[in-house]
Amino acid sequence: MSTIKTTNGRHGQGRWFLRLSILVVCLFALIVIYVSNQLLTKRFTETISDSSEVRLALYVTNLTSELQRNSVVPQLLARDPELIRALETRDFSKSSDHLLSFVSEIGSASLLLLDRIGETVAATAHDEVGVLHTNEPYFMNALNGDQTVYATTRNADGDFTYVFSRKIEVFGQVRGVIAVEVNSALLQAGWVGGSEAVLVLDSEGQIIMATEPPWRGLTEQEALRDSRNITFWDVMQRKFRALTGLPADAYLSGEAVLRREARVPHEGWKMVSYTAYASVRERVNGILAIEVMGFAILLAVMFWFMSRKTASRLVFFQRESAELRALNRRLQREIAEREKVEQTLQVAEQTIAQSSKLAALGEMSAAVSHELNQPLAAMKTYLAGARLLLQRERPEEAMSSFQRIDDLLERMGAITRQLKSYARKGADAFEPMDIRAAVSTALAMMEPQLKIRDVNIIRSLPNEPVMILGDRLRLEQVIVNLLRNALDATKGASNPTVEILLAAGDTISLQIRDNGEGIENLDQLFEPFYTTKQPGDGTGLGLAISSGIVGDLGGRLMARNAVDGGAIFEVQLPRLKNDVAAAE
Repeated sequence: MSTIKTTNGRHGQGRWFLRLSILVVCLFALIVIYVSNQLLTKRFTETISDSSEVRLALYVTNLTSELQRNSVVPQLLARDPELIRALETRDFSKSSDHLLSFVSEIGSASLLLLDRIGETVAATAHDEVGVLHTNEPYFMNALNGDQTVYATTRNADGDFTYVFSRKIEVFGQVRGVIAVEVNSALLQAGWVGGSEAVLVLDSEGQIIMATEPPWRGLTEQEALRDSRNITFWDVMQRKFRALTGLPADAYLSGEAVLRREARVPHEGWKMVSYTAYASVRERVNGILAIEVMGFAILLAVMFWFMSRKTASRLVFFQRESAELRALNRRLQREIAEREKVEQTLQVAEQTIAQSSKLAALGEMSAAVSHELNQPLAAMKTYLAGARLLLQRERPEEAMSSFQRIDDLLERMGAITRQLKSYARKGADAFEPMDIRAAVSTALAMMEPQLKIRDVNIIRSLPNEPVMILGDRLRLEQVIVNLLRNALDATKGASNPTVEILLAAGDTISLQIRDNGEGIENLDQLFEPFYTTKQPGDGTGLGLAISSGIVGDLGGRLMARNAVDGGAIFEVQLPRLKNDVAAAE
C-alpha cells in the first residue's frame, strides 16, 4: 500500500509539473508572438518606406529632367533665322511646318509662335493659328523678361498646361514670343498608372499634377478630404492598426497610407506620394502563423508526453499484454499525426518561401517598369514618326527613327543594369560627382555603336576621383553627344581612333579627340541649327545644347583642330574644393 501511495504521489507531482509547464509555454508563446508582431511590423514598414523614398526620388529626377530639356528649347528657337525672318516679313506660310519639324525631336506637346500683340501666327496645332494669347502669363512674362520664363495655366476644362516661353528680339526690338508647351504625358510617364498615389504641388500649395485627375486644382487637404468615405468598418480597422503598431500618415478611401514628400527644383514645386500598407499585415501574419504552428507542435509534444505518462499508469493496473497492444496502437496513431503535422509544416514553409520570392519579384519589376516607362514612351513617338515618314515616301529619314529606337533599347538595357545606382540619386539637380563615373557610363551606352564601327578607344583617366558639383545625367548627355560626333567624324578614317583624356588641376579638363578630317568652320560650330551632316542625320542642336549644359555647370565647351589632323573638343569645369566635398 505504501508503495502504491508513493507511486500515486509521484504521478500527482508529475501531472502538476506538466500542467505548470504548459501554462509557462502558453505565456511564453504570447510574449514571443507579441514582440515578433511589433518587430516585424516595424521592419516591413521601414522596407516599404525605403522603397517609397527611392521611387519618389526617381519620379522627381524624371520630372526635373523633362522640364530642363524643354527649358532649353525656347532659347534655341528664339535664334532661329527662319522664324525671325517670318516675323519681320509677316510671311508665315512655312512657319507652322517649320515648327512641326522640331516636335518629334524635342518631344514637346506643341510649339506656338506669337507676334508682338500675342496673336498666334504659327503653331504645330493648326486650330491654334489666329488665337490671341495677350493676357496669358507666358506671353506677358516673356515680354517683360530677358530670359526664358515658365508659366502654369489652366483651361476651361480644368486641364493644366506647362509652358516655357521667351521673347524674340532683333537689334533690341521685340518681334514676337516663342512658346513651348511641355508634354504632360512625358512629365507623368514615370508614375501614372502605378500602385501608389502621386501628386505635384506648386509654390502656392495647389495640385497641378496627380494620378487622380479629380485632385487637380485642389489643395492636398481638400484632395484627402474628398477621397474619404469612412464607414464603421474603416474606424475599426484604424483602431486595430493602432493596436498592432502599424503607423498611418494619412488615409485614402479608408485605407492607411505612408506619405513621403520631396522637393522639385523648379518654381518651388514639391512632389508627394502615398503608398498603401497593403502587404505589411499579410507578411507579418504569415510569419506569426509559423510561430503559432511551432508552439502548437511543442504543446502537442507535451500533451503526448502526458498521454504517455497516463499510459504508463495503465500498465500498472491492466494486463501487460493488453496494455502493450493498446500502447502500440496509440503510438502508431500519434506517429501518423506527427508525420501529418510535419508535412503540413513543410507545405506552409514552402508556401511562405514562394510568397517572399513573389513579393521581391513584384518590387523589383515595379522599380524597373517605372524606369523604363520614359524610354518606352519615346519609342512610341519615334515609331509614329517613322510611320508618317514611310507614308510620305521618305525611307532614309525613317531609318534614322529606327536607329534611335535601337539606341533606346540599348539605353533600357543600361537602365536595368544601373537601376541601383540611379535609385540613390537625390532630389537636388546638382550634387558632388566623379567625372570618371560619367565617362564610364557614357562609354557603356555607346558600346553597341563602338562594336559596330570597330573604333579604337584610348582612355587616359586619373586613378584618384575627379570631383565636381553638377548633374551627372546632363554631363553624360554632353559626353555621349561628343562621342557620337567623334564617331561620325572618323567614318572615312583607315584606322578610326577616339582618345579620351581627363586632367585634374585647379580647373578640370576633359578632351575628346578623333583622327577624322577636322572642323571646317569653327566660328559657327556652336550656333543652333548649324550642321555638316547630311539631311535627316542631325538637326544641328547637339553641340548647342551641350554648350548650354556645360555653361549651366559653370564651365565652357571649346573646339579646335589638332596639329596632326582630327578635331579636339574640350570641356573645362571648375573643380570641387576638398573642404566643400568633405562638407557634402
